[in-house]
Amino acid sequence: MQVAAVGSEAKSESKKLRHVVMFGFNESSSEADIQNVVDEFVKLPGKIDSIVDFEYGVNNSPEGLNDGLTHCFLVTFADEAGREEYLPHPAHKAFVDVLKPHMAKAVVVDYWAQ
Repeated sequence: MQVAAVGSEAKSESKKLRHVVMFGFNESSSEADIQNVVDEFVKLPGKIDSIVDFEYGVNNSPEGLNDGLTHCFLVTFADEAGREEYLPHPAHKAFVDVLKPHMAKAVVVDYWAQ
């Protein structure tokens, strides 16, 4: 079976752009600090119109392959223009300012949902 590389040029109108964000937090950050980061991220869909769906959760995999990443967020946009609005948006930048003092690591992956 061959799998072709799919980029934005191959997307259909019904596909959504997924923005997956995973964080690991500093050991020095308290549970309250981490909850504040989560709470601030959860507020973004109410502040940024281009977010069409949002979900998140805390790692519970028994495999032990999370490499220190504990929290995963899935932000969905209708198109690249939505992501382009989100990234420099003042609400997103304010969230990043809350996050940075507590972030030990982050992984971000964007893809067109198949």
